[in-house]
Amino acid sequence: LSFVKQPVCKKCGKEIQDAAEEFCGDCTKRRHAFESGLALMNYDETARRSMAWIKYKNKREYLDFYAEAAAEKLRQYENREEWQFDGLVPVPVHPARKRKRGFNQAEVLAKRMGERLEMPVYPEFLYRIRNTEPLKELNPDERLRNLQQAFQADAEAIRASGVQNVLLVDDIYTTGSTAEACTRALLSAGIEKVCFFAVCIGQGR
Repeated sequence: LSFVKQPVCKKCGKEIQDAAEEFCGDCTKRRHAFESGLALMNYDETARRSMAWIKYKNKREYLDFYAEAAAEKLRQYENREEWQFDGLVPVPVHPARKRKRGFNQAEVLAKRMGERLEMPVYPEFLYRIRNTEPLKELNPDERLRNLQQAFQADAEAIRASGVQNVLLVDDIYTTGSTAEACTRALLSAGIEKVCFFAVCIGQGR
């Protein structure tokens, strides 16, 4: 596994080549609504296989390892103001996909991270209302348009909880379109600040 090493983009957390650069090419080109991001591993072939085994071969025990590593990494940032949050919100999958797979890997990961960090998890804050087409062939702008109407946040649940700042949790971050669409939905429903954590992060396009 190729763990993310410094220097990294100050916005999304991707590895960058030059420490003199503050942001990766993607974050230089487009603004993101999330505050900042962190990731464990570079999304290479080994990571892709590991993620596929979790999703399609039910290797949920891998998520224990990733949750432990995630909690360890997040503890290194717990004294930074931008990384203060009240709870974790997993990126949802469409109910049809969840029924087929039997679980949402991001939700399982968030719950296991929450146990280790002693933080509440709020899967009810965000849900998926559209089962989008595969995103692999789309560029970042097309991905975001495709996802814009896919996520909805529950403003009532958010208001009742009193939660203001959350950590969005997902398995893979590539172009950031999913994180962006989820962040916008949460902000529009009353959340004040969103950071994200992903197990794997790609180099974008």
